Amino acid sequence: MSRPLVITDCDEVLLHMVVPFREWLDEHHDVHFDMRERGFADALRHKDSGIPLERELVWQLLVGFFDTEMHRQMPITGAVEAIGRLARVADIVVLTNIGERHHQQRVEQLASHGLDFPVHWNHGPKGAPLAAIVADRQPSAALFIDDLAEHHQSVAEHAPGVWRLHMVGEPEIAADIDAAPFAHARIDGWAAAETWINERLAEGPAPSNLQSQMESKNER
Repeated sequence: MSRPLVITDCDEVLLHMVVPFREWLDEHHDVHFDMRERGFADALRHKDSGIPLERELVWQLLVGFFDTEMHRQMPITGAVEAIGRLARVADIVVLTNIGERHHQQRVEQLASHGLDFPVHWNHGPKGAPLAAIVADRQPSAALFIDDLAEHHQSVAEHAPGVWRLHMVGEPEIAADIDAAPFAHARIDGWAAAETWINERLAEGPAPSNLQSQMESKNER
C-alpha cells in the first residue's frame, strides 16, 4: 500500500474549457454557445439563423478546438496552488476524456501550468479505467474529482471505496448544474475543496456500501 491518490479530471476542474470554447466559436465560426443548455444538441447554434448545429459539426468543432486552441485554457482559480500542496501528501493522476489524439498536447498543456503529473486519456465512463489505476497503485486512500455526474456514478459502481468530489470550477455554469447524486460532496471552489480532500484522505478508503456513503454525505 502506498501514499494516498487523487485522480482528477481536467476541464472545468483544473482548467477552464467551455468559456474559451465559446469565445473561439464566436470569433471564428459565427456560432453562439448558450452554456445554460444541458447538452450540445441545442447549446450550439448558427448565429445568423439560430438553428442548432448538426451533431457531426459539433464534434468536428470540439476536435478543432483541441487541435489548435488549447493555449486558450487557463487554470481554474486556486487549482494549481491546491494541487501543488496536495502533491506533498498524495500522488496526483489526471484522468481526462480528451482522447488519444490530444493526449500528448494535454500532458504538455498541464505541465506548462506547473501541473506535471501522469495523464491518462479515456473515452466514455471513467469507472473502469479509474479502478485499474487504483488497483495498480494500491493507495492508502483514493479520491476522484470530476465535473460530470455520470462519471461519479461510474466510479461508484466500479470503485466504491474511492471518495468522490463533484466540482464545477467554471462559475458561469456551476449554478445551473445539479449536485451529482453519486458524489460524496459538491464543492466548486478549490480553497474549500482542498480542506475536504485532505480530511477524506486522512480517513482512509470511503465506505463501500452506497447507503452508508449517502448517509455519511447527509451528516456533513
